[in-house]
Amino acid sequence: MNTIDQHAAALAAGKTTALALAQAALARARDPAGEGARVFTRLDEARALAAARASDALRSAGIVRSPLEGLPVSVKDCFDIAGQVTTAGSAVLKDAAPAARNAPVVDRLIAAGAVIVGRTNMSEFAFSGLGINPHYGTPRNPWDRAGGGRIPGGSSSGAAVSVADGMAVVGIGTDTGGSVRIPSALCGLTGFKPTQRRVPTTGVLPLSTSLDSIGGLTASVRCCAIVDAILAGEEPVPPAMRPVKDARFLVPENVVLDELDADVAAAFERALSRLSAAGARITHQAVPELAEFSELHRHGTLPAAESWAWHRALLARAEGQYDPHVSHRIRRGEKMNAADYIDLLAGRKRWIAAMAARTAAFDALLMPTVACVAPKVAALEPPHDDAYWAANRLILRNTTIINFLDGCALSLPCGSAGEAPVGLMLAGIAGTDRDILALGLGVESCLGGG
Repeated sequence: MNTIDQHAAALAAGKTTALALAQAALARARDPAGEGARVFTRLDEARALAAARASDALRSAGIVRSPLEGLPVSVKDCFDIAGQVTTAGSAVLKDAAPAARNAPVVDRLIAAGAVIVGRTNMSEFAFSGLGINPHYGTPRNPWDRAGGGRIPGGSSSGAAVSVADGMAVVGIGTDTGGSVRIPSALCGLTGFKPTQRRVPTTGVLPLSTSLDSIGGLTASVRCCAIVDAILAGEEPVPPAMRPVKDARFLVPENVVLDELDADVAAAFERALSRLSAAGARITHQAVPELAEFSELHRHGTLPAAESWAWHRALLARAEGQYDPHVSHRIRRGEKMNAADYIDLLAGRKRWIAAMAARTAAFDALLMPTVACVAPKVAALEPPHDDAYWAANRLILRNTTIINFLDGCALSLPCGSAGEAPVGLMLAGIAGTDRDILALGLGVESCLGGG
C-alpha cells in the first residue's frame, strides 16, 4: 500500500499520471471478483476521469495544488455532493432529493486536487461499529476472506476496504464513536479522529451533533496528517516527528483492557515493549473517571438522543425500511427526556475537565483501539442478535471514550505480518491534534511502520 508521498513522487517524476491512477482504482472497483460492489454505493467514473485529466493538465502547466493532487479519494455516503442523493447507507433515503451543494470538506478535497472516485458504503446512518449493512452488502475485511469473510468495522466500512484494496489512496469517513479508527484498526490501516470542532460537519448527515467528527483512513500517520490539514483548511504540512524517547504515556489499567482477546493483548504488549525499549516512559494506572463512564450514560447516550431528534419523523412513516439494529438504537433516544439530555451534557463537561486534570502529566493515552480482532460476518448476522450486540459493545468501547472526551486520536497498526490486524490507539485531549500526530510519527517509526 503506497503512501500519499510515494504516489506524489511518482506523479512528479512522470512515472504515472492521475488518469492512470484513477483508471486503476476504478478497475479494481469494477472487478466482479473484488469487493467494489459492496464497497461503493455509487461510483463516479465519468467525473473521476474528468478530474484526473484536469489534474494532469494542471500538473503539465506546473500547478500542483497539494500532496493530494491527482490521487484517488473515496468519500463516505453521508457527505453531500451536489447533484447526488446522500443515503447514508440506508434504503429509506434512496429517493430523497439530491444535495444542492457540496459539503465543505468535499469542496476542500476538490480544491486540493483530489480525484473523488465514489461514495462508500457504511453502517446504516453510521450507527454501528461493525460495518454490517443489510441494504448494500457488507464489504469484506481484507484479512481472511475465506468462508464468507470478516467484518471491516464500522461505520466507515467501505472507506477502509476502498483503501486496503487499492480503490482509493485515502478514504474520508466520519467518527462519532470510533467509525474512522475501528475500521482502520480491523483492516490494517492508519486512521485519525480530530478534535470535533477542527473540521466542519456542515453538509454531513448527522448521527450525533455533539460527537460527529471527520477524518481520513490511509496508509500512514504522515498521510493522516496531510489529509487532516486539508480537511481543516490548513496548509498540508505535517508536523515534525517527535521521537518517543522520554515521551510520557498513560496506559489505563481499568475498562479499556478488559475482555481483550489473545491476539490483541499480545500485539499491545509487544508494542508497549518496543516503546519502552526506545525510551518511552509508560505509566500503568487505573483511571477512576473511566469507571464513571457507564453511570454517566445510565439514562442514554448523546447519539441516541440526537439521532432520535433527527429520525423521529422518518421512523414514524418508514421504520420498516431501516436495519432493525439501527432503528432499535435510535429508539433508545425516545426514552430520554429533556432533563436526561441536559444532565448528560453537564456530566460530560465535568467529566472532560476531570479527565484533562487526570492526564495533564502525560503526553498521550495508549490503549488498544479495538479489544478483539475482526469477527466473522456470518457470526453476527441474523439470527445471531446476541452476538451482534455483544460485539458492537466491545468493539466501540475504547474508541467512544475519546469521542465523549472531545479528544483526538490515531489508530496505528501494531500487529505482526501474517497475523490479524490490530490497532494501537494514541489519544489526547481536545486541541492537541498536531501534538498527537507528531508523537504518532515517532510511535509509527518505533513500531516499524510508515
